[in-house]
Amino acid sequence: MRKKISFKIFWTITFFLISLTSIFYIFQVTSLIQSRYLLKNYEKKLKQLTKESEMLEINLSKSNSFSKIENYLTKENFVKTNKIKYIQILGSTVAAK
Repeated sequence: MRKKISFKIFWTITFFLISLTSIFYIFQVTSLIQSRYLLKNYEKKLKQLTKESEMLEINLSKSNSFSKIENYLTKENFVKTNKIKYIQILGSTVAAK
């Protein structure tokens, strides 16, 4: 003989399962939103770091070229000056024209 399940028990179990599924769904959606938010922030940070890296590479290449120029100047026996003296050229001279 089969016992009939009362409607009260059936609806209680159904309500419990629906509630459990809804809670699980809410946690999944929250997790998905949080992951997308973090991904978006990481992409922004990556773009920023990429730009910074490009600037550092440019500065490094400039720095290397300056050091090459400095090495060339010391190799060719150029001397660093202490004072700059200017020569005034008169207006009636050939060099002024």
